[in-house]
Amino acid sequence: MRAPARELFRDADFPASDSSLLSSFSTPLAQFREDITWRRPQEICATPRLFADNPQEGQVKQGLLGDCWLLCACAALQKSQYLLDQVFPPGQPSWCDQTYRGSFTCRVWQFGRWVEVTIDDRLPCLAGRLCFSRCQREDVFWLPLLEKVYAKVYGSYEHLWAGQVADALVDLTGGLAERWNLKDLARTSGQQAGPGGSEHRTCRQLLSLKDRCLISCSVLSPRAGARELGEFHAFVVSDVRELPGRAGQSILLLRIQNPWGRRCWQGPWREGGEGWSRVDPTDGSELLSQLQEGEFWVEEEEFLREFDEVTVGFPITEAGHLQSLYSDKALCHTQELPGAWVRGQSAGGCRNNSGFPSNPKFWLRVSEPSEVFAAVLQRPRVRAAAGAGRARALAGDERAVWSPASLLGEDYQAVGLHIWKVEKRRVSLPRVLSTPPVAGTVCHAYDREVHVRCELGPGYYLAVPSTFLKDVPGQFLLRVFSSGRVSLSAIKPAAKSPGPGEALPAGEWETVQLRGSWRIGRTAGGSRNFASYPTNPCFPLAVPDGAGPRCVRITLRQHCQDSQCRPIGFHVFQASSSRSRWGCVHTGARAPQRGADSVVGPSRAGRSPAGSGSWSHEVCDSLGS
Repeated sequence: MRAPARELFRDADFPASDSSLLSSFSTPLAQFREDITWRRPQEICATPRLFADNPQEGQVKQGLLGDCWLLCACAALQKSQYLLDQVFPPGQPSWCDQTYRGSFTCRVWQFGRWVEVTIDDRLPCLAGRLCFSRCQREDVFWLPLLEKVYAKVYGSYEHLWAGQVADALVDLTGGLAERWNLKDLARTSGQQAGPGGSEHRTCRQLLSLKDRCLISCSVLSPRAGARELGEFHAFVVSDVRELPGRAGQSILLLRIQNPWGRRCWQGPWREGGEGWSRVDPTDGSELLSQLQEGEFWVEEEEFLREFDEVTVGFPITEAGHLQSLYSDKALCHTQELPGAWVRGQSAGGCRNNSGFPSNPKFWLRVSEPSEVFAAVLQRPRVRAAAGAGRARALAGDERAVWSPASLLGEDYQAVGLHIWKVEKRRVSLPRVLSTPPVAGTVCHAYDREVHVRCELGPGYYLAVPSTFLKDVPGQFLLRVFSSGRVSLSAIKPAAKSPGPGEALPAGEWETVQLRGSWRIGRTAGGSRNFASYPTNPCFPLAVPDGAGPRCVRITLRQHCQDSQCRPIGFHVFQASSSRSRWGCVHTGARAPQRGADSVVGPSRAGRSPAGSGSWSHEVCDSLGS
């Protein structure tokens, strides 16, 4: 190995010290702080390599750090060369290269952007060996380097203690991930008549997905007598096989990889277990020969009984497009927009709250029949932390510093997403939101990201992300993945009510049009100077409650030739209820008080016996809040 010509890189933003290891000293990691040393790969083994020639040699193994969730997601990179090159840009100088300088650069997807992170290659060790993650072959270093990148992004190694596999999958792919609760599926299946419940269909679905995407399973609370699986522990489903049984039945087996790196399972399909007597000996020998350290086989029924949850990352093509888990369609069309829930303005809470219409709203236009996935990704609140990682965004200002430095899973609100079909972009918002949505989350969830799947026809749709509680602030990213052409735009609130003669503010407006007529002897009551004025047509006008201003434009048009036009006008009255006595609040076309019920009364100046005619009334109410 050539000696470097210059001093090797030392990362001042993520130093080889306790500040990079620990943050709150709240995990078992703190007890090792005095014994941990930092070494470069060439100080750990004689011939370090970045990647293994045999994928089995690069399998993930967990160390002292409780980050099984991250390591399971890292295994997804072994299934896709496209993803591996995206996270590890190829062509970087390694330890045997003359240009090696002791640094590596990786990319991590964060809140809509791929973020470039550079680290030095000093790694935490105990007694000269890696003490956190490592590969099956300890001279392969892609995994501990990526783990260090992730620790830098989130402030420290200790910040990686406990998390969700789905969140790490999104960070490493920029795509989507789904979590399937096996116990919920079992309960749903138990309420249905007939054999073959939904949880069994889920296992068959895993059979078709195994070669295209990362599949992980988790134990949240182990069954009595099965403590060897651990608690709150994540595993990798490395293979799924369907074999013919000797009795003529079909047997579905799943190969499970434990990041702990040891075979902890003592079920009937362990090596030498009684389960293998049910299949052909040749098939059994072949499957047992495939087992690596830390792997074991389980049958479908055993899997559903012992594991609580399955996490599946969406497949990603070599062209970088997501594929649907349900139809295999390529989701080639993507849109995303940021948004925010602002206390007192646009944090209206869930649909049970009267302020729900004030939540951020988005137009989704679908141009052709499409399979659509819409997701709301929360942004954790940024908190300062000593030794927080610094990263350079690949898009935008390269001088910008990005540093979340917050605990994973902390500071997330219960969020949901609902989508309504509308006939056109100018709609009655209260009427639309009072109808059932065409798609929506089953409930608000305390997850970093929630998403819905729907089959949508061409047309306009209204998407409303919301928090469960009212007046809870937060930022989010609305993402849409579709098999057909779509466009996404935010409904912007009106800035302020216009003064006399001023143009209407920019933004989206909902419009209501009404038609009527003045009929002689019935509804042609004339102007307010006549006692018959109350017989003129009148219409209720309701301006919904909500934070921020409401700008209303009212227009009255005659339907006649110019030579036959008569002087016309209308007045707006405020009424506390439909039975209340009218009281004049405004004249002309100015908006009534926000949240009040109002009555619009069009009239003509004269009360001529021949005073009949038709008219239309247009009311434009700003959708902004």
